[in-house]
Amino acid sequence: MDQEKKDILQQKILDHIEKEQEKICTLKELTKPISPENAIGRISRMDAINNKSVNEAALRTAENRLNKLKYALTQIKEEGFGKCKVCNQEIQEGRLLLIPESHKCIRCAAR
Repeated sequence: MDQEKKDILQQKILDHIEKEQEKICTLKELTKPISPENAIGRISRMDAINNKSVNEAALRTAENRLNKLKYALTQIKEEGFGKCKVCNQEIQEGRLLLIPESHKCIRCAAR
């Protein structure tokens, strides 16, 4: 992967990081504890608790992706960046643009 492509990818990673951080802030607001003194019905409270658990799972996923993106950002200057960790072939450019934290090519990821 040449330097120009790495620069484009680095900017893409930074964009993804910013979006994930915004998503995490929103999800943290949605996962705050549900106060029992709120005057909502029993069914509505159950819905709120269910939604909270769904949002907590989404928050964990977003935090995990953010960590992977930050790691990819530190590795982009390394010589082996952009190569599949399994078969050592180049990871497709389109895959890296969509999922910059990828460390496997499409073929190896499908296995």
